[in-house]
Amino acid sequence: MNLAILYSRGQLGIHATPIIIETHLANGLPKFLMVGLPEAAVKESKDRVRSAIINSQFTFPARHITVNLAPAELPKEGARFDLPIALGILLASKQLQGTDTDEYEFVGELALSGELRPIRGVLPIAIATHRAKRKLILPSENAAEARLIKGLEIFPADHLLQVCAHLIGKQKITPYTEDIVVQKNLSALDLCDVSGQPQARRALEIAAAGGHSLLMCGPPGTGKTMLASRLGTILPPMTLDAAFEVAAVASITGRGFSITQWQHRPFRNPHHTASSVALVGGGRPPRPGEISLAHQGVLFLDELPEFKRSVLEALREPLESGTIMISRAAQQVEFPAQFQLIAAMNPCPCGYLSDPRSNCRCTEEQVQRYRARISGPLLDRIDMHLDVTRIPQSVLLKANEQENESSAVVQERVVKARNKQLERSGKANVQLTSKELNSVASLTLDQQDWLAKAMEKLHLSARSYHRLLRVTRTIADLANSDIIQMSHLSEALNYRSKINQ
Repeated sequence: MNLAILYSRGQLGIHATPIIIETHLANGLPKFLMVGLPEAAVKESKDRVRSAIINSQFTFPARHITVNLAPAELPKEGARFDLPIALGILLASKQLQGTDTDEYEFVGELALSGELRPIRGVLPIAIATHRAKRKLILPSENAAEARLIKGLEIFPADHLLQVCAHLIGKQKITPYTEDIVVQKNLSALDLCDVSGQPQARRALEIAAAGGHSLLMCGPPGTGKTMLASRLGTILPPMTLDAAFEVAAVASITGRGFSITQWQHRPFRNPHHTASSVALVGGGRPPRPGEISLAHQGVLFLDELPEFKRSVLEALREPLESGTIMISRAAQQVEFPAQFQLIAAMNPCPCGYLSDPRSNCRCTEEQVQRYRARISGPLLDRIDMHLDVTRIPQSVLLKANEQENESSAVVQERVVKARNKQLERSGKANVQLTSKELNSVASLTLDQQDWLAKAMEKLHLSARSYHRLLRVTRTIADLANSDIIQMSHLSEALNYRSKINQ
């Protein structure tokens, strides 16, 4: 029977769907037919596979060749199916015999010479292959990434002939067993570099402890970008499950995943000219955007009002749900987007409103128009609003004489507060539901009366109320307090000022 069946993996979001490669050879005029919704890169594999087989000293059969990529209704993209297609032709034409391929899954792009080239999206493939209890044969350059999955047998290969020799038992490939060394984040950034700004440092610590979003507003040169870039140095270390999610998202992008970034929280800083597709994801096939690339990390939007209104409005749903659903006519793909939003803006177009050392040249109408670029619903979804003032010259000139707290010292307090949240609710405070808030952030009658008057005066919404309680609970956790004190509540309320008023 001139039929061969091999197993491979497709891609649907960050998941690797099972793909069965069925190859059949029949009599008739020579023809190479590929079915099963192959995209352009898959269709072009016919020429790569033909040249690779011939240059590997095999015979390309002059028969009617049909390759079916099942399931047929799922679009197939990329060059990852080159290796299983070539092996299927060799097996169906009886040039490879005495092989058992049921225990393997195959992925890899073929060069015209038969060499194997790396592909993207290997980590989701490795996860799915391990769950299917099969072994994985893949290009050597992808072996280190697949090695992150403990217990998976990995067979790295450099050439089609090497895979063939392994399958027929002539020369077995040595399984890849090299251990992955987790590299510490040796970033030169440290919170001790920030001179002054005690309120901003405090706000950054609260944001890190509870996973809250933060908007900083202040004149140019006050350290907003400097503060945001150092948030990652005080965030709690990632769990193994979170690290796998981050690596899986990075793996399916064009740049791929680097082992040096394993268990490092991502920091994304898109330019304000970025489109909504670049930010939330899209394309054909759908690819993750900046919010998904910042999953379990920080998304920093500098010069927030300079972003297009449609781009900023696209952030509203992911800020609430932690996921982004990209819908296309052929398919729907969901990407994780549980990011921590840190934004920065100037108080006015010229940037010097309320700055005692500079004169603002903006009219009141220009200021209102500038701040109105950020909608109320988006501001309502940002947990903390902070005014960053200019550093006094006396503090700046004596910066080298002062010893500020380092990131390591602040991170210790952040980790203790986060562990307290995980022990109590199993999640960070930013993820608490309104029902959970009633039990972990209950207020006394006096506190309720005081907060009701403050909400009426500041015109706070119900969403703002719940976000205020989450920040209050985080402040109490940093103080190692099981109950909410009035000082915790009043400090949290200071971070709910209206930027656009």
